[in-house]
Amino acid sequence: VRLTRTMDATAPALPGRAVLQQRWSGACFLHWRVDPARVEPHLPPGTEPDLFDGSAWVGLIPFVLSEFRFLPLRPVPFVGRFVEINVRTYAKDADGRRGVVFQTLEAEHLLPVLGARAVFGLPYRWAKAAMRTDGDALEYASRRHPGFGDRTRTRIRVVPGTEVVDDDLSRFLTARWGFHERHLGRTIWAANEHEPWPLVRAEVERLDDGLLADAGFPGLADRAPDSVLAMPARHPGVITRFSSARRVR
Repeated sequence: VRLTRTMDATAPALPGRAVLQQRWSGACFLHWRVDPARVEPHLPPGTEPDLFDGSAWVGLIPFVLSEFRFLPLRPVPFVGRFVEINVRTYAKDADGRRGVVFQTLEAEHLLPVLGARAVFGLPYRWAKAAMRTDGDALEYASRRHPGFGDRTRTRIRVVPGTEVVDDDLSRFLTARWGFHERHLGRTIWAANEHEPWPLVRAEVERLDDGLLADAGFPGLADRAPDSVLAMPARHPGVITRFSSARRVR
């Protein structure tokens, strides 16, 4: 499969039945350009860094997750809305699938943490995490609970602007219709779908972060991100569905 630089902002149909559904809102996308050699050791076997203009990219993405449900069941009770903050990189495999590779996912609700670790092998960590709004500004903070690594923490304050963004780089960084992961001794791929991301340019007003360094990328948080995008202020979010995982050759 020939990979093109331009990616489709619209998700392809899932390759099978949707098994998991959730709503994502308040998402911010902070990204740093890095040498591909820094990313390669963090990818599962059978994948390689996916590049834009010769560079790999590392993202720090906070958002609010809600309406968590295993399909066709109703939303899981007692979960409600909770904050997730992930560090991620990007990969492609021999079948041409491009996706996210999560390095850590901090989440404030224990049940989804345990479920996602068991079903997909995702590196979730249980953390005390919160989000608050201050006008149009979004402020996220998290600190891991004991037993899920050290007390690594982050604090992020982003102000979404009004300039709508839909270009090659924004699609490369956000139009990711699946993820790769190493689970039970094999590399897997799970597809997802949702409506196209509504994105605007944004500004980082504060970043005190230990997640990037803990995930294996020291020094990134000491410099400004190369790309900052966000969902527009007060956007209701997108409904996201995942298919079951498939093995990567």
